[in-house]
Amino acid sequence: MIERSPEQSALLEQMEQIAIGLGKALAPFCEVVVHDLLDPSSAIVSIQNNLSGRSVGQEVTELGLSRIADPDFPQVLANYTNQFADGRQVKSTSIGIKDSGGRYVAALCLNIDLTPFHSMQNVMRQFVRIEDQAGVAESLAPSGSDAIRLHIDQFAASCATTPRALKAEERRRLMRELKSLGLLEVRRAMETVAQHLGVSRATVYKDAP
Repeated sequence: MIERSPEQSALLEQMEQIAIGLGKALAPFCEVVVHDLLDPSSAIVSIQNNLSGRSVGQEVTELGLSRIADPDFPQVLANYTNQFADGRQVKSTSIGIKDSGGRYVAALCLNIDLTPFHSMQNVMRQFVRIEDQAGVAESLAPSGSDAIRLHIDQFAASCATTPRALKAEERRRLMRELKSLGLLEVRRAMETVAQHLGVSRATVYKDAP
């Protein structure tokens, strides 16, 4: 029977709950494992989205042994290369959990199977491939007032707001951008801006650089 302090037991219990939550959030691509570093011979106490084929009660990994042996071992190792027993490529992150005395109690490990992502990457590479067609030149970009409205919408989105909720300083920055893009030269540009922002033309002229 492994002797644990109340603090150490509480840490392990909390890590199991965190693993459950992460497992649900990152399913089905990420395996989430909690290792009990106080019991290396039966270290795995929780495994969510089991992708590696391991089971609860299996022994600690080499990384876990390194943490047990050295309290100064890095607490966070993020996005390192790994692989499952069947050869699938994995991106892993391991987080060591210490008690108030600085002793490693547990480790939370995230193992992402990269196989489906590589497949999607290949599909996307094929999808975005462009073939040059001699003599063909076309632009589908909006022009005139539509281009002004589109830029205002994009600017407002970058500010996490709507065009009509832009603050004075944000409007002035927007007007500088519109000018730099040459959009204020569009016919009735100021009127278009005023209507889209829900302000008067006088306000637009005041905000203009």
